[in-house]
Amino acid sequence: MTTDALDKTRPVQAELGQNHPIAGILTRLAGMVSLACMFVFVKLAGQSGVHVTESLFYRQLIAMPLICFLIWRSPAGWPAIKSNRHALHILRSILGITAMGFNFWAMTLLPLADATTISFTVPIFATLFAALILREQVGIRRWIAILIGFVGVLVVIQPGGNMIPAFGATVALIGALVTASVTLVIRMLGRTESSLITIFWFSVYTLPALAVCVYIYGGGHDARTWGYLLGVGIFGAMAQLAITHSLRLAPVSTVMPMDYSSLIWATIMGILVFGQWPGLSILLGAPIIIGSGLFIAWREHVRATRQARSEIAGREGATRGF
Repeated sequence: MTTDALDKTRPVQAELGQNHPIAGILTRLAGMVSLACMFVFVKLAGQSGVHVTESLFYRQLIAMPLICFLIWRSPAGWPAIKSNRHALHILRSILGITAMGFNFWAMTLLPLADATTISFTVPIFATLFAALILREQVGIRRWIAILIGFVGVLVVIQPGGNMIPAFGATVALIGALVTASVTLVIRMLGRTESSLITIFWFSVYTLPALAVCVYIYGGGHDARTWGYLLGVGIFGAMAQLAITHSLRLAPVSTVMPMDYSSLIWATIMGILVFGQWPGLSILLGAPIIIGSGLFIAWREHVRATRQARSEIAGREGATRGF
């Protein structure tokens, strides 16, 4: 999961409470396919000598018109971009672009299926950080799920083994750790800001810095390499649109499990484009990590549902004078 894949969570669900589960699931699947295609082009660009920051720049640059269009078409329009939380937006941007950079880098260092599997640790780290930093209550069942998830990580990366390059695995794990920290900031922003506005300010604050990096590290490319960079931007924008729109069609709990289908698409594309077959460690560890993440997502859904019902009951009681 990239940082975009985490911008997709709670805030949008609160904005529009529509419930079209089939359409939401299909849209989310389309987003996961687009995300896998974007990483294929990230890897191809990296093999052609493109610096990671350059891929990031074109990913953000090509997505910006789409973001502006969506804001223009939203009910609130352009006045909605006003914010009193720019310090938090800046922190989110720093963490977000760092996470995206490590995730892109990991895709260039590892087979797509390996890097994708390690990215599935984000919900595990996010739950751990929420407990340690935000002091959220985490029950014994979620703690067990976290521990099981880490067992899955050990199975995948096999410390001391040679199934997965240690440096690539380290880069992927750092990307997952920083991405998990981004979810905490997004959760705080989500109390007052819509996901679309959060994404807008993320692009605004990161593009100038990335432009400087492109000036330093960028260079001339042949037509094929420019095509790869165009693919990064186009499929990144398509993924962003589909992921965001899926939450306007159905709740997080309905569409989020579809995120794990990205391992299927990454595996297929890794075989077809790069001739990379997933190793035994991936086949054994991925189900453990995915199962842990799904359980954590389900428990968070149960917890959020109970809290929402309690708040509704409290408001009804206050209205009736209880």
